[in-house]
Amino acid sequence: MLGVFLDRDSVDRGDLDFSALDNLIDDWQFYGLTRPEDLHNRIAEAEIIISNKVVIDASAFKAAAQLKLVCVAATGYNNVDLTAAQKLGVTVSNVRAYATPSVSQHVFALILSLSINLGKYRRAVMKNEWQQSPHFCLLDYPIEELAGKTLGIIGYGELGNAVVHIAKAFGMSILISDHRGVTPREGRVSFEQVLKESDIISLHCPLTAETNGLISAKEIQQMKPSALLINTARGGIVDEQALADALRDGHIGGAGVDVLSKEPPDNNNPLLAEDIPNLVVTPHIAWASRASRQRLLDEIGKNISAYLANSPRNVITE
Repeated sequence: MLGVFLDRDSVDRGDLDFSALDNLIDDWQFYGLTRPEDLHNRIAEAEIIISNKVVIDASAFKAAAQLKLVCVAATGYNNVDLTAAQKLGVTVSNVRAYATPSVSQHVFALILSLSINLGKYRRAVMKNEWQQSPHFCLLDYPIEELAGKTLGIIGYGELGNAVVHIAKAFGMSILISDHRGVTPREGRVSFEQVLKESDIISLHCPLTAETNGLISAKEIQQMKPSALLINTARGGIVDEQALADALRDGHIGGAGVDVLSKEPPDNNNPLLAEDIPNLVVTPHIAWASRASRQRLLDEIGKNISAYLANSPRNVITE
């Protein structure tokens, strides 16, 4: 049996234990990166494919005549054509809940960095402003406490729940959004209420037709001028130009984003301009602690093992 890992370098930097995969099948081919022009040749004889972000479309399924199982090395699976997989009887599985500790701590890294103006204070020290101060401290930039603030959660699954748990330890109040345009269920409030009343909004919903462009100029205008927007979900959920404009115009207090609509981004992405205040951008690393990446690999091994035992797990269907 041949297994092919198409983009190993997107997961591993030589710091992971691959025994969870090595012991499952006889023949593995690991590729650090697979470009579209190389894909069909590499998967022609494969029975198992592992892909993080390499697109497995209908033509790829046709090129892999022996294919039985596609393991997505992530929770999101929009890079796999599920319709084509179903027609050909190929099982597709993903990995769930592996990055919860890593993502939730990154959410608060962004929140805290913005709330205490960490970047500005660091730059002040590097520019000798503290060293030249007549006082023992610098008070040049405002510092906010999280206690008593209201955190709005849009997308209350595994990750949203974990973020709420941490927020309560900080003494924050919680608003959980229901889907836009529906009567809120018990324990949730309307999407509009979350926009209007939250001091910080954290996004944890998948990118779907419903959530694409969910936070546009209209929604940002409804937020408090002091509010922070945190996006560790998917870039397409937020209108990037609208967010850049709102930050420049002071319509919201700040934003922390770990994801962009195109990754890696172009230099002309609106959120990469140098003149945007109160913005922290990180390069899609919220999920990427070593422990998280090892759990990912181990869970892929469990998915393959379950499939080989005729009891597939984490199966994705349309």
